[in-house]
Amino acid sequence: MKPCLPPLDVVPNPSWKAPPLSCDCHFHIFGPYDRFPLDAGRHYDPQAALIPAYLRMAEALGIGRMVIVQPSVYGTDNSCSLDAAARFGLDRARVVAVVDDSFDEAALRDLHAKGTRGVRFNAVSGNGTPLDQLEALARRIAPLGWHLQLYAEGHQLPDLAPRLAALPVPVVVDHMGGVRTADGVNDAGFQALLRILDSGRAWVKLCGYRISSSGPPFRDVAPFARALLDAAPDRCVWGTDWPHPSLSAWMPEDGALLDLLGEWAPSAAERRRVLVDNPAALYGF
Repeated sequence: MKPCLPPLDVVPNPSWKAPPLSCDCHFHIFGPYDRFPLDAGRHYDPQAALIPAYLRMAEALGIGRMVIVQPSVYGTDNSCSLDAAARFGLDRARVVAVVDDSFDEAALRDLHAKGTRGVRFNAVSGNGTPLDQLEALARRIAPLGWHLQLYAEGHQLPDLAPRLAALPVPVVVDHMGGVRTADGVNDAGFQALLRILDSGRAWVKLCGYRISSSGPPFRDVAPFARALLDAAPDRCVWGTDWPHPSLSAWMPEDGALLDLLGEWAPSAAERRRVLVDNPAALYGF
């Protein structure tokens, strides 16, 4: 099992603070493991990452709203993510859950009442819902007003794009499409992501450090982020990806990640759109 580094045990010190009601649209909570044990089918072993540590980081950045994303290491047991949302308070927290075709209508409505607003398909980390359930689950979550969130690698997007366009729900693409910066903005995967956004029904998460080919300080991500902001200014959201699971060689500093967003979106109006207005529209705050 792949071990992971813990998040940095320092209070972030960004050069600017996010505006009031800013939303971290992508992070995970792991543990405590005596209450929320990891799934046997997981592909990595995260260290515990608990609510108090997250809140210290979020307060330093100016985060007031949050979206907990169900990680692959918990499979379809969403208990840890739902518990976190309840503890944060549903006035400021939402969940993106992982479900499969075993969840009936009553189970989906229960998830909705507990703050869930989307379902995640993870084609990268394993232990997730198979992609052959995309269409069926999309039809079932459409009446709830949910979206479908996809974590895929860039090379998968050209083939997936037609399927995503035909779904009856909005699509949110994780981690800037999982492209590789070394392949350039003209690569087929990134161009497919732009076409997906051009539909007007897709969103993208500017969690960019994972697509970097050069590593910290991730300067090579800027042209990709700018292209996405230009393509869909009202459908870009941002997330820390705290506690940065499955990394074993280096660990991002969260204040520096907020500073990167500030470089991609230098105006106060654009930052507010990405951090406040767009998440409010997508998650129903």
